[in-house]
Amino acid sequence: MWWNILRWAVLGGALIPLFYYVFAIRCARRYFLEARAATPPAGFTPPISILKPIRGLDPQAYENFASFCRQDYPEHEILFCAGDANDPAVPVIQQLIRDFPGRSIRLLIGAEEIGASGKVNNLCRMAREARHEFLLISDSDIRVEPDFLRRAVAPLRDSIVGATTCIYLGIVEPQLGAELEALGAVGDFWAGVLVSRCVEGVKFAFGAAILTSRERLAEIGGFEALADCFVDDYELGRRIAARGHRIELAPCAVWTMYPPQSLADFLAHQMRWLLAVRHARPGGHLGLLFTQGLPWALAAALLAPTGAVAIGYLASYLVLRLAMAWTVGVWGLRDDLVRRRWWLLPLRDAIWFLVWLASFFRNRIRWRGAIYKLRAGRLIPLEPRIRRG
Repeated sequence: MWWNILRWAVLGGALIPLFYYVFAIRCARRYFLEARAATPPAGFTPPISILKPIRGLDPQAYENFASFCRQDYPEHEILFCAGDANDPAVPVIQQLIRDFPGRSIRLLIGAEEIGASGKVNNLCRMAREARHEFLLISDSDIRVEPDFLRRAVAPLRDSIVGATTCIYLGIVEPQLGAELEALGAVGDFWAGVLVSRCVEGVKFAFGAAILTSRERLAEIGGFEALADCFVDDYELGRRIAARGHRIELAPCAVWTMYPPQSLADFLAHQMRWLLAVRHARPGGHLGLLFTQGLPWALAAALLAPTGAVAIGYLASYLVLRLAMAWTVGVWGLRDDLVRRRWWLLPLRDAIWFLVWLASFFRNRIRWRGAIYKLRAGRLIPLEPRIRRG
């Protein structure tokens, strides 16, 4: 009796991720069709201050920084803030200032230590020194197209919109760890974001690019209120949304770097991301189980009453999983990695599931040169941050 109950529970549960894949395909098509039809409204180009917190030198840093200098936009300034003058990114920024004399670019060194997050400490200083009402927060390893600012700011013309944020694609080194991480973002993570957009709207933001105003920032207590947060970008969006403002997923994408990494580095990155989800959205972290078809399909195949049923579950997982990744990655984002390396997705799913299980038993991370304990989504330093230089 108990065996039949278990069998039918697993066979029924294994249908949930299959329905999720179908729904994600529908949500992705809806977003990308809307994004392709969107055109920036004429005449809405308010001055923007771009805030770039810096720690260390990312791959292709000069080109990443320069892409913000090449914006087809009437007026914007770029502020960089590094923890100290010996940071290896400082000479690159100084070269950028020389190469773009017509752009307003400022390099700030040092920031008051308000909380555990060095990144947010830097943002606090840059926000105080920025000249404009609209603020773009963007990680140091991001690259953008020349029309990025026009497209990202467009939704803010509607006063109900409190912030915009962006999907990011990868510039990926031809190495297994980097490719697996990029495939996970394009073929899985963004599908989940687009499902959330359909179900409840966007209630969060991504550090790759967040555009908001000083007024909205002041309503949530400024960056100072986020100085101990592990997922400060998520919290920034969540708190703005909680004040009744809408968060829009901008009709454009940006680029991020996926450098070569060891298997240990890849696993550490996945663990850090899953811990961020667990502390920011505990229910969502648990619910991730029902978005992963591979473990369910394998369990259903083992318990299936016939071989044909077992093959049906495995084939359905493979077809729908690849269809979701193809719709988001190839049709939607036109990402060549998914086109070339789609066959790695089941391997990525298997590794991800094991890391997800392990994430229930971890509360410590190594991040930005220090070890932290996570408590209710806040960073608790367990040792001093290691400064460069």
